[in-house]
Amino acid sequence: MSTTPRLTALDALHRSLGATMTDFAGWDMPLRYGSERDEHNAVRTRAGLFDLSHMGEITVTGPQAVDLLDFALVGNISTVGNGRARYTMICQEDGGILDDLIVYRLGETEYMVVANASNAQTVLDALVARSGGFDAEVRDDRDAYALLAVQGPESPGILKQLTDADLDGLKYYAGLPGTVAGVPALIARTGYTGEDGFELFLKPEHAEAVWTALTEAGAGVGLIPCGLSCRDTLRLEAGMPLYGHELTTSLTPFDAGLGRVVKFEKPGDFVGRKALEAAAERAETAPPRKLVGLIAEGRRVPRAGMAVVAGGEVVGEITSGAPSPTLGEPIAMAYVDAAHAAPGTEGVGVDIRGTHEPYKVVALPFYKRQK
Repeated sequence: MSTTPRLTALDALHRSLGATMTDFAGWDMPLRYGSERDEHNAVRTRAGLFDLSHMGEITVTGPQAVDLLDFALVGNISTVGNGRARYTMICQEDGGILDDLIVYRLGETEYMVVANASNAQTVLDALVARSGGFDAEVRDDRDAYALLAVQGPESPGILKQLTDADLDGLKYYAGLPGTVAGVPALIARTGYTGEDGFELFLKPEHAEAVWTALTEAGAGVGLIPCGLSCRDTLRLEAGMPLYGHELTTSLTPFDAGLGRVVKFEKPGDFVGRKALEAAAERAETAPPRKLVGLIAEGRRVPRAGMAVVAGGEVVGEITSGAPSPTLGEPIAMAYVDAAHAAPGTEGVGVDIRGTHEPYKVVALPFYKRQK
């Protein structure tokens, strides 16, 4: 039985711009508007404008909102100050990752959890299930928000033309309420591209006006609309994990090299604590496969699921791969055995349709912007 994809408030606008649309996590989303390489390079050198309205916003409010989040998530949410944000995860009882999240503290007892589109319902259901006994409300606000992102080195100058908010004082992983092009918005200095930029949470009915205003404000510095395709190559270059690729329910945060997000020191119990303590110990005594970067010595592009090989044996698996517009060569992230994970390790290849193509092991990220 087929289901009709959901449409963002900007669907008609995307089609008027000639976007190639694709079904992504149940949403009809722009894949690209023209050349994905041009869109990628615009974000790296100028600015790009994204519609991210498929992301899942969940509001948690009430006197014990933070207690619920500390129990439900692996991070220490009680240490998040008003107006700040925190990258964290929600795990199963066995430590497997259900999703990676950003949690914004909007007020004294109000938080917004932003989940990946593909996992939004799962995260909502888990938070509701874990809320028993807490004086807190979990609210599905996915229909209450449109989400736009302007990313790239020119993004602060573009946004400053449309808001009186103190962008210079807005730190990375922080958000503040303000107006953009005359309409209310939560302005967050977050993103998924490796560049400076902002994500704007606003009412769906205001999305088209704000998109148009941003387009006009950025016209002189080369801002262009960008789709999901370049968003993927941008995050890959920046070494940022994608759920379903680098993160899954079969991996714990420690398996993914992200054990830093698990805060055992926070008071009280949290879902998955016992399993994650065991995973942390395993990571210390017998390191699992490690997430590494791979750069091709040839031109063939690796794809998720392909085997990483060394000495005629399989030593890992590609999780994400693509041509890198910035580096000018194919790159990939992969989980490989610890013995082959050190940067500079020689003799590592990728099995691409029966041919073992040579690759260099490098530290992540592939790209880091100059601040």
